[in-house]
Amino acid sequence: MDEPSRRTVLAAGAAAVAAVAGCSTYGEPQSPPATSAPAGAVLAKTSDVPVGGGIIIADSQTVITQPTAGTFKAFTSICTHQQCPVASVEGGTINCDCHGSKYAIADGSVVKDPAPAPLAAKQITVSGDSIQLA
Repeated sequence: MDEPSRRTVLAAGAAAVAAVAGCSTYGEPQSPPATSAPAGAVLAKTSDVPVGGGIIIADSQTVITQPTAGTFKAFTSICTHQQCPVASVEGGTINCDCHGSKYAIADGSVVKDPAPAPLAAKQITVSGDSIQLA
């Protein structure tokens, strides 16, 4: 019976390593969902967004904050470090649990590394008590 060549064994091992490396684990980047809300879609009610805090709307990849009473801001919810979705808004920052990046709720700027860039702003409009994508 023929035994596999060294080249065959190495190729099979490399394929197995590649397959395992493709599996993601906690703290590793996630592929963001491909969904996005259309312009004009109502994302939230103004009463849903606490003053000095914010909310994450996963299906539209949006974070809406209210840094001061009546001032609403919106940003992408995808961290600029390794594209993990941010996990919370508290303590005046938008927080990514993957590697500890933090962003300011007022302008999306980086407050704590390793994020290399601020969160991208999203355009919203506030009409009555509804917050919509512009």
